Amino acid sequence: MSGTPGRPLSSELSEQLLSVAVDILAEEGWGRLNSDRIAARARAGKAGIYRRWPTMAALARHAVGRFRLVTLPEDGGSLRADLVSLAAAWSRPLDREERAVASIVGAARHEELLRAGLDDALVRPLAAVVAELGRRSDARGEPVDPARLALLGSVLQAFWWQRYTAAGDGAMSVGAVERVVDDVLLPIAMPVLVSRRPEPATV
Repeated sequence: MSGTPGRPLSSELSEQLLSVAVDILAEEGWGRLNSDRIAARARAGKAGIYRRWPTMAALARHAVGRFRLVTLPEDGGSLRADLVSLAAAWSRPLDREERAVASIVGAARHEELLRAGLDDALVRPLAAVVAELGRRSDARGEPVDPARLALLGSVLQAFWWQRYTAAGDGAMSVGAVERVVDDVLLPIAMPVLVSRRPEPATV
């Protein structure tokens, strides 16, 4: 958080301003985030905003960067089960934090501070989760090639960005999520294992 010398900044007001900013991003979008709207909603002075964040991008970066949009699933006993648990988030509509993130994805292409917020909220947490899933799989005696694990992380990230930029509420059906795991994600990570699956019985 930035600030100028003088009276200490109130942490309570800082939290209120951050919450209001997230509400505006989630409800109205990046294009509507400005100091006038934040000050009006928070019933605060604009000077208090700019003492903390010199720009709206700096404010949004701080607000969004505190999110953790990807969490490590409990050990499901197999890479497939872990991936299904991880991707289960895709079957739910975007929540408030995700809508706020979705509102800045486009602008982040041209604004370094917004990209940094997305890195903190999604990119780095997802990379850490994928690395841990790889370690789990190795420990089960099913090692994942590092290059394939990196590709898996890239594809997972692409699906998350798609979730945030697609029309609608971002939700996929549970069946669609499982098809993505079985037809896209698992073959990337463990092509040999997938190729050994028995073919469905024909009648």
